[in-house]
Amino acid sequence: MSKSRPVVIVSLDELNAKLQTVTVCPLTTRIHSAWRSRLQLICGGLPAEVAVDQIRTISRTRLGKKIGSLSDDEAAALRRLITEMYGE
Repeated sequence: MSKSRPVVIVSLDELNAKLQTVTVCPLTTRIHSAWRSRLQLICGGLPAEVAVDQIRTISRTRLGKKIGSLSDDEAAALRRLITEMYGE
């Protein structure tokens, strides 16, 4: 629990600017290709998954440095998956 993990920030920029919290999905290198709640991508040259089933809200103070961004296609796929899992 105390180790640092990369995350994808999924909350809106407008909210992130005003609130002291951000909503995130953690990244993992443990691949579960059959799980529909995961989005596979490449992060730092390694296969990874965005764990949409582990979505959570954390304090902005817990964020480290930015290590990258999703492509437009990856961001669109992530939005579709979140909508599929949690509704509009």
